[in-house]
Amino acid sequence: MSNGLLSDALARNWGWIVLRGVAAILFGILAFAMPGITLAALVLVWGAYALLDGLASLFAGFKIKMGGKPTWPLIVVGLIGIVAGICTFMWPGITALVLLTFIAGWALVTGIFQIVTAIRFRKVIQNEWMLALAGVLSVAFGAIMFLRPGAGALAVVWIIGWYALLIGLLQVMLGLRMKGLSDRLVAKPAGPMHA
Repeated sequence: MSNGLLSDALARNWGWIVLRGVAAILFGILAFAMPGITLAALVLVWGAYALLDGLASLFAGFKIKMGGKPTWPLIVVGLIGIVAGICTFMWPGITALVLLTFIAGWALVTGIFQIVTAIRFRKVIQNEWMLALAGVLSVAFGAIMFLRPGAGALAVVWIIGWYALLIGLLQVMLGLRMKGLSDRLVAKPAGPMHA
């Protein structure tokens, strides 16, 4: 697929990136608003976020075509999010350590795919560094969670809250940049008129 067609597809679907960012921001705000949240509630809220993020990523992966084919990194991230959300709802009584390991693994895989996607889009969109930075933050968050799995539940809520807010803000910024691309594509003159 040419860069122009990919730019058009990204520009038309900017809202899905913003939706993912808004979901992450709302999740982060909930984590800060209720820092004394119980682990069971944290599990359910995180499961809902992972499921919503997975569905949005999956849909965006099928809507944004590269070479006439779905965008596989987004589809993989979407499937992982959906599975993570479903597993969380199926086994809400999991221990804090298992939950933290699960969240850490999800963040690492998601971050890697965000970095891969940013690299693939570097010639198509400006400021793809926002997506790459979101990926780096996800990988760093996952690594910290693996290294410090025994952290207290309150500390985990705060870490997850900050992570969600930062990722959400970066995704909203990227989506709005893509909307700007859409606006420029619509405003671009069609070319000289022939007499």
